[in-house]
Order: sequence, then structure tokens, then C-alpha cells
Amino acid sequence: MTALVRSAALTNFADLAAACGLDARALLARAGLQPRCLSDPDLKVSAHRVGGLLEAAAAEAGEPAFGLRLAESRRLSNLGPLALLVRDEPTLRRALETLMHHIHVHNEAIAVQVAEHSGLVVIRTELASDGGGPLRQATELVVGVTCRVLQVLLGAAWRPRLVCFTHAAPKSLAVHRRVFGAAVEFGHEFNGIVCNAADLDAPNPGADPVLARYSHALLEPTLARGASMSARVRQLIVLLLPRGLCRVEVVAQHLGIDRRTVHRKLGAEGTSFSALLDAERRELAARYVEGSERPLGEVAAQLGFSAPSAFSRWYTGSGGVSATRRRALARRPAAIKLEGVP
Repeated sequence: MTALVRSAALTNFADLAAACGLDARALLARAGLQPRCLSDPDLKVSAHRVGGLLEAAAAEAGEPAFGLRLAESRRLSNLGPLALLVRDEPTLRRALETLMHHIHVHNEAIAVQVAEHSGLVVIRTELASDGGGPLRQATELVVGVTCRVLQVLLGAAWRPRLVCFTHAAPKSLAVHRRVFGAAVEFGHEFNGIVCNAADLDAPNPGADPVLARYSHALLEPTLARGASMSARVRQLIVLLLPRGLCRVEVVAQHLGIDRRTVHRKLGAEGTSFSALLDAERRELAARYVEGSERPLGEVAAQLGFSAPSAFSRWYTGSGGVSATRRRALARRPAAIKLEGVP
């Protein structure tokens, strides 16, 4: 099933497109999205198409930080119903827990994971996709919005200890440093933000526990609907693959159900765990092999393979060409056509 996102993800898209000399409506039409996306923030649309739209806009504008520039204009209200819950949580830790549990209300393609180590917290935000193609712009938009949410709760002057991206750095880091500060690094094994653990327990001075209870009661029907099983499984696959733990038993444990229930519910949605796993691996492999300089041994580990040789066999069997060859051809686009490689 297609992962959906609220069209609030495109807030201020038209203004930024115009500033870059682009026709927003023409871009939307080519991406298969309705013009209504620009005026109705609660319209549910394909997350894959939104990702493609952002990539097309960045390419046509010659602006590699297009997605991040969109994030600069974000407010807490862009999260829609989630904003009502996050705003009145007593601490950042509680606010992040709320986002993790209910992010599907805003975007079914986002997977959020929070891990604490030695006084530091890693807030990892990854995107599952329904189709191929790069997600650089959508990834930077999501990480940028996450930073903006933290700044709303911790103060506008707050800056993360480190911001990490798996993709390569652009030629200019001016926008990234304006949004995040100086601590931005590329070519990492995850996308997300690193901050001090103490920040998570700082009290939220604007929290109102009475309003929090009203908000939860008001939004209970919306929150209870949940995401589709396939969307939830895709999110967990993206998070578990690099840890080598992406098995149906582990996914079922995270969902609080047994593996037979996972298989049954996925079957009712016309898919299976192995199909979702293979699809996510293919899409991530395309990003890492063709769109990055990451050593193929690291790519194998990120995709959950126990050894580079296992990854090599899988990749060649899936696409008919080795990962090394595919990467070389990706650097010489004309050669792909000449040599007849699909």
C-alpha cells in the first residue's frame, strides 16, 4: 500500500518555487499531485510523489538545499493534530515519545528512533519509500523540521551537537549551517540529530497539563486509526536493517504481536514481509550504490547482509549487474545506454 503524507509537507512550496524561478503548479502536475495540495494542509497524498516533486524542484532550480529551505519556514502547527499533543508535553523526552508513537498521523513514510548513549541522544529519522529514486530533499526536509520542533521546545537559540546525513555534501553548506549551525556532517550511516541527553528532560515552560488532557481526548479517534500494517513494517525495516536484526520475528516483537499476525495482516493488504524487505533493500541499495561514495562493504552492512559477498550475490542476482559495475556506470550515464545495461 502507498505511504501517505499530509500535504502540509508542501507548506510554502509555491513561494520557494517562485523565488527559484519555477512554476509550482506545473511541477505538481508532472509529479501527479493536485494543485489543492498547496492550499489544503490535511489532504493525504503519496509520500513517494512528494519526494519526487522535491527532487525535481531542486534539480530544475539548481538548488541542492531546496528541501532544507522549505524546513526553515516550518512551525509546530505544520504537524497538524500532532502539534496539539507535542506542544503541551512536559518535557522534550515526552514530546519525542509522542512523535514516535503517532508520526503516522502526519507522515506514514517516516520512521523515528531515539537512542541514548553516554550522555548523548541520537534522534534518527529515516524514510521508507514506495518506489525508486533519490530522497535527499525529503530527508533534509524531515531532519530540518525535526530540528525546528526541538527549537520550538528548547528555544530558538538551541543547536544540536551534530546533524548527520547519509548522502554526500553539496558544494555549498551555507543553508545547512544557517539552519543547523556548524556541526553538520555527511556520509554517515544514518540521518538524524545528536543532542545532549540533558536536553530531553528540560521542562517545557509552555506545557499546560489540562490542555494536554483535552487534546488527547479530542484526538483519540484520529490517533486510534493508525497506519497500515505494511507502512508500519516498512518503517521498522528501514530502522532494523543496519543493525542486522531485520527478521519478521523482531518486527513482530516491536509491533507487540506475533509473526503469524504480521503475515496475516500483510497478506490482507496484498503483500508479504519478504516482498517489503526486498523492496526496501532495492531502494536503499540504489541510493547507496548509485548516489553515494560509501564503500560497498559499508553498504552491505547498512542493508543487513552478514558479509559483502552475500550482498554482492544478492545485488547481481537482483539487477543482472554487479554493484561495482553499476556504480561505475552511474558515474558515466551515457555508457549505460551504449552498453545496453538496464
